[in-house]
Amino acid sequence: MWLGMGIHLTAIHYVYLAFIVFIMALLIRRRDTTMICVAGIFALGMLATETLAGSVSGVFNSFIYATKELMGTIMIISIIVAMSRVLIRTGINETMVAPLTRFLRTPAMAYWGIGFIMLATSFFFWPSPAVALIGAVLLPVAIRLGLPALGAAMAMNLFGHGIALSGDYIIQGAPKLTADAAGIPVSSVMEASMPLVAVMGLVTTVTAFWFMRRDMKNGTWRDGLISGKSPASALSGDDEDDVQAVMSSGVRRTLAVVIPLLFLADVAAMFLLKLQGGDATALVGGTAVLILIAVTLMAHRNKGLEKVTSYLIDGFVFGFKVFGPVIPIAAFFYLGDSAFADLFGKVLPEASHGIVNDLGVALAGSVPLNGAVGAVTLTVTGAITGLDGSGFSGISLAGSIAQLFAAATNSGAATLTALGQVAGIWVGGGTLIPWALIPAAAICGVSPFELARRNLKPVMIGLAATTAVAIFLV
Repeated sequence: MWLGMGIHLTAIHYVYLAFIVFIMALLIRRRDTTMICVAGIFALGMLATETLAGSVSGVFNSFIYATKELMGTIMIISIIVAMSRVLIRTGINETMVAPLTRFLRTPAMAYWGIGFIMLATSFFFWPSPAVALIGAVLLPVAIRLGLPALGAAMAMNLFGHGIALSGDYIIQGAPKLTADAAGIPVSSVMEASMPLVAVMGLVTTVTAFWFMRRDMKNGTWRDGLISGKSPASALSGDDEDDVQAVMSSGVRRTLAVVIPLLFLADVAAMFLLKLQGGDATALVGGTAVLILIAVTLMAHRNKGLEKVTSYLIDGFVFGFKVFGPVIPIAAFFYLGDSAFADLFGKVLPEASHGIVNDLGVALAGSVPLNGAVGAVTLTVTGAITGLDGSGFSGISLAGSIAQLFAAATNSGAATLTALGQVAGIWVGGGTLIPWALIPAAAICGVSPFELARRNLKPVMIGLAATTAVAIFLV
């Protein structure tokens, strides 16, 4: 198929497109896509190099490429988790959050209070560690005030795994994945996502609260409690040696003030020095490492040197467990842009701007497109990619498709990319897929399936409203 500017679609383009369609079909059926992505990389490598050795090597090299691109994100998440665990085991987290509980007087205040505290904490610690940081402290207070455990789980889930993770403005893991796949700056995606994240968050949390109050009033509310479960952190990872993590109340109170101030100083530095992307992540990560070392040495004393390593190992295990499924999937979608030439050489037509861009130009010439069609498509695509329960594994696809539609319509790349990111993470990042809801559900002792059921209508209504807003912004 010939296009303008002397570009024509080759077998490589069609194979890449076929695998994207296949991957999306598997996601709809809730099947794992890792093997298919590897097969796609192998097939593209065979077409590009025409040698078995080249295609086999391309699989491994694409993993290396994706790992290099994702390493900063994996590292910051691992470090944040490592730091959160020492804060949990020393009781600093409880001291940090305890003063805020005095403002929670009613069930409604408990819902919104837990939500906003979770939101602020998740921006710095990521949602799953944030659940561990604040859940064990705030949940007993909320239950005492009359807020059901399932209601508390909804608040933590929607504000943390929904609003905070879909924006991810501090750690910037999500916008980096989508921005890289779409071939645009991280700052552009973050800026474009702000109104979408705000609309999605407001509509979803208000709707969820209204449904909860209505059902409690009508007597149709189901607590969803799991027999024998009590609030406990799934991420604390306590073991017998952790009883040695002893710290005086005075030191604990001091650190509970100093640690938030250090992160606030990081935020101030980001604005003053105009730090974004990797530079902002490095500042937060370096601060977290220093806090981890200082607190561990103070808490474990003679065993402090060994425990620093132990906490870091815990963090890295968590980080690579989360991103293990992401690497092969991201490796495939990175081939849609500059990674293909880096790995397999210049085998595409001379005027080509990458597989995805070429497909976008082809689409523009054969299918009438507009901003509304693009927005609806990105929402559906993001939601479908989230069906695997990862949230992150599919947003590279959302970024690639956003790039494709932007190339076809010549506008709205950042908004479409941000919309796909928001949809993918809200569905798969931990608000709708039962196996992605485990952290919040476990700490509240409720069924993840019941939590997913309660979130379904609010999230669907929120996605519809956010898509409508995106149509006007494209």
